[in-house]
Amino acid sequence: YGDHRDLHYPLRRQRQMCIRDRLRINNLFIGKPEIFAKFPNVVFGLSKKVNNTVEDNFNWNMCLSIGDNEEIVVVNREKFFNSLGLTSKNVVIQKQTHSNIVNIIEKFEDNLEGDAFITKTKNLGLAISTADCTNIYLYDPKENIIAAVHSGWMGTEKKILEKTLKILINKFNVSPKNIYAYFGPSICQANYEVGGDFLSIFRKKYLSEKGGRLFLDLKEANKDMLIENGVPLSQIEISRICSFENKNFHSYRRDKNKSGRALGIISLKG
Repeated sequence: YGDHRDLHYPLRRQRQMCIRDRLRINNLFIGKPEIFAKFPNVVFGLSKKVNNTVEDNFNWNMCLSIGDNEEIVVVNREKFFNSLGLTSKNVVIQKQTHSNIVNIIEKFEDNLEGDAFITKTKNLGLAISTADCTNIYLYDPKENIIAAVHSGWMGTEKKILEKTLKILINKFNVSPKNIYAYFGPSICQANYEVGGDFLSIFRKKYLSEKGGRLFLDLKEANKDMLIENGVPLSQIEISRICSFENKNFHSYRRDKNKSGRALGIISLKG
């Protein structure tokens, strides 16, 4: 399926970060990652870029706001949701705004705005829209609670992942040592060039310079947020798939306005 090892991670660090990607994969989506494999009540899937039909110009896009044919998107979504045992009536999709807004939800809603959400409700999917941005999914088997986080550079600067963790800890009695985390496919540092102003936004350890160009490592920055807040390294899995390099995945940086959007969905079985 064209899985690419992130070239900026030395082999030793890859082992330390438990980067595995031994996933169930089919033509339409990647399934449950190894980190969630021992939890039968966790459902997970992340849609791929698929040459669907001649009329489908965005290649199995899941987003209604990029100029795609709405009827095609609705059909795409329903087919994807159904493959996970869900429907459009129990998958929550927020309007993502690169914020630090974390919503706690108990039932289906279709007018939310934010970039992370948390639920204990069974048979309710949490969907993150992505086409390069870091997308992170959390599960605590003790409290049986899930969260999903969209964290591009703005969300990472605002520490939305850390905010989500603190809500889990303070409002839901979650212990960080019980959290399992999966980072879905996203752009790798080797392909994520940023401007010099980022030197004043992110710690130097997350930036590398090559040929006078600067590259940002969002995966490492978000991984550190988990570890610094007590999540064990052995319970973190980071996908090796770079959405920019791997043409089986949507990438806005690669395809610009022709890029579709994927959905990553996590839910709890009833």
